[in-house]
Order: sequence, then C-alpha cells, then structure tokens
Amino acid sequence: MAIYREKDVFERRNAANEAKKALLERFKAKPAADDPAVLARQAERKAILEAREIREAEKARLKQEKLAREAVEKAEREAAAEAARIAAEEAAQAEAKIRESEENERIARFLADEAERKAKRDARYAARKQRTGRTPPGFSAR
Repeated sequence: MAIYREKDVFERRNAANEAKKALLERFKAKPAADDPAVLARQAERKAILEAREIREAEKARLKQEKLAREAVEKAEREAAAEAARIAAEEAAQAEAKIRESEENERIARFLADEAERKAKRDARYAARKQRTGRTPPGFSAR
C-alpha cells in the first residue's frame, strides 16, 4: 500500500502555475477568426441551422395539413353520423306511423265486429220478441 504524502505549498503553487500556463497555451493555440478552418466550421454550422429550419418548417406544414385533414374527416364523420341519426329518426317515425295505423285498423275492425255482433244480437232479440208478439218499450221491430 502506498503511503499518502501531502503536497507542500511549493508543489501546489507550481501545479497551479502549470495549469495556468496550459490554459494560456490552449487559448493562444486557438485559430484566429479569419482562419479558413474557423470559417469552414462557421459555414457548416450555418448550413446545419438552415437545414434544421427548413426541416422544422416542413414538419410544421405537414402537421398543419394533418390537422386540417383530420378536421375535414371529423366533419365528414359528424355529418354522416347526423345523417344516419336523421334517417334512423325518420325510419322510427315511419315505423311508429305504421304501428299506429295498424293499431287504428285493428281498433276499427274490432269496433266493426262489435257493431256487427250487436246488430246480429239485436236482430235475434227482435225476431224472438216478434215470435212472442211483444215489443219492448223503445224498441221498434222492423
């Protein structure tokens, strides 16, 4: 196991000075603004930014088109649903009318049958009374 030795003041000062020198060297080694490599990197960055803007604009345009298309489809679906609902209501009304007319017809048949039965019953009653020779009050024999 290595023995840890604390650095003294002189070693720390020398290390700090060397770090400062290294930073200064890196700064001095930086190319100037008119260097062809720097200009090429700037042009490349500018081209990348322009391409990104074009892609974002295309993406926004496609999104707007998609939203518009979805809105049209939604409107068409709603119109179709409304038309189907109206058709169903009309069919239900027609069916209700048919049922109502059938019910009225059934009631009319029932009333006609009742009237016919009553007429037959009255005829039998009148014939029976005529055979006995007596007519009830309020009843005229034919």
